[in-house]
Amino acid sequence: DSIQTMHSDQIEGAPGTVSQVRGCAFELIRFAKERGTVLVLVGHVTKDGSIAGPRVLEHMVDVVMSFEGERSHQYRILRSLKNRFGPVEEIGVFSMESEGLTEVANPSMLFLSGREEAVPGSAVFPAMEGTRPVLVEVQALVVRLTSGATPRRAVVGWDGGRLAMLLAVLEARCGLSFSNAEVYLNVAGGYRLSDPAADLAVAAALVSALSEKPLPLDAVWFGEVSLAGEIRPVAHAAIRRKEAAKLGFARAFGPPVNGGDESPDRGYQPLSILPNLVDRIVARP
Repeated sequence: DSIQTMHSDQIEGAPGTVSQVRGCAFELIRFAKERGTVLVLVGHVTKDGSIAGPRVLEHMVDVVMSFEGERSHQYRILRSLKNRFGPVEEIGVFSMESEGLTEVANPSMLFLSGREEAVPGSAVFPAMEGTRPVLVEVQALVVRLTSGATPRRAVVGWDGGRLAMLLAVLEARCGLSFSNAEVYLNVAGGYRLSDPAADLAVAAALVSALSEKPLPLDAVWFGEVSLAGEIRPVAHAAIRRKEAAKLGFARAFGPPVNGGDESPDRGYQPLSILPNLVDRIVARP
């Protein structure tokens, strides 16, 4: 079943205790090294997603990987948390079909399915999983309140604290008002974002939802937003643009390249400050 249920009669203690897990893992690893074979240990996870049992188990092995996924979605993400012989933060995307798990060759199309017409509050962000770009859709909904009720802030797939910061920057630097509106933010497909480069895509989705003006379907958005309202450079910008262009996104909006110089990409449109983003979306004079 798992390493936590294994038991050695040479060690005192019940299955799952620190001594049993460590001792059983040590014997299995020694066997694998002597035989020159690959050994895969299956382990339980806790409710918060961390590996159950003693932390020493992670230090004993060469690679730690986790399968992530929601019951309501058919795909699973295999994520590398530790790798002594290769890069970490790489992912593999699989789909749970009737015959079992099958590889998803193009994960971007999985997370972008259903985008047929432009609607307010929808922005595409080229995320990076290790060295692999994945395009995901960020969805925002802004609902104005007529009463004096306290507005809700609901986030799925992104950091709630970062959403609060971005709303404050949009109000302070761009003159927009979210204080009397409920804000809902969702990353489509159950994907979870931790990349700060998603700031610009989230901001674009929020402004689009607030102004009820859809963003262009052929555009992607990426860039980190500072408290001063500046759009800062991010890593792997060229790779993000290349992946977007490969999937038919002719335009990309992001931070200035090389200190404000125009990018050689014809479809790239740099934005230096957040008010530039608002002007472009709502077409203010």
